Amino acid sequence: MLSRGDEFVFAQNIAQVVEFLKLNEKAGPVLTPAQLHERMEIFIDAALRMIPQMPNDKLDTMTPGRPRSYGRLAHHMFRICEAFTEIAGGEPFHQGRPNEVHDPSEMESTAALTTYGKRVQTKVANWWATTEDKNAEATVETYYGPQKLHEVMERSTWHIGQHTRQWVMLLDMTGIKADRPLGPEAFANLPMPQKVWDE
Repeated sequence: MLSRGDEFVFAQNIAQVVEFLKLNEKAGPVLTPAQLHERMEIFIDAALRMIPQMPNDKLDTMTPGRPRSYGRLAHHMFRICEAFTEIAGGEPFHQGRPNEVHDPSEMESTAALTTYGKRVQTKVANWWATTEDKNAEATVETYYGPQKLHEVMERSTWHIGQHTRQWVMLLDMTGIKADRPLGPEAFANLPMPQKVWDE
């Protein structure tokens, strides 16, 4: 949070931070909603390809620097995108929504995770095919204030994107070469955090 006197802003939206600080900088999503949808699909495909490479007996291993298991991280990658479809459908974006696990059996194995991921992939595709708001102009409620759906879509896309990077690292730590890891072009024009274990 940034504050100045009685004024404050949650530092979750770069455009709002730029406006609050009265900086002469361009801010806001660079990619169009169509481009973000395409990128999100690329990240989901990558997750579906690489998650099954992890041995099932490693899913309870904790990720470096935070209390989250490999299996929970894999689930979270898909849940980010599922949560986005819920927000696009009118549900509020509360802070815990992308971390929810409604059915723990979805994390029992990489096969179960993949089955869940394919369901999410279908939800994302169906949302894009049926939405009339192709410019993502709707205003949605979030824990950091009302936001344009376009901004939340960008946030969701870079969020799963950074976790696909993390998964490549976890495979490498396990001695496994990731199957067709994504190149720099997959992350271009997304405000990816430099600290790889964020969020």
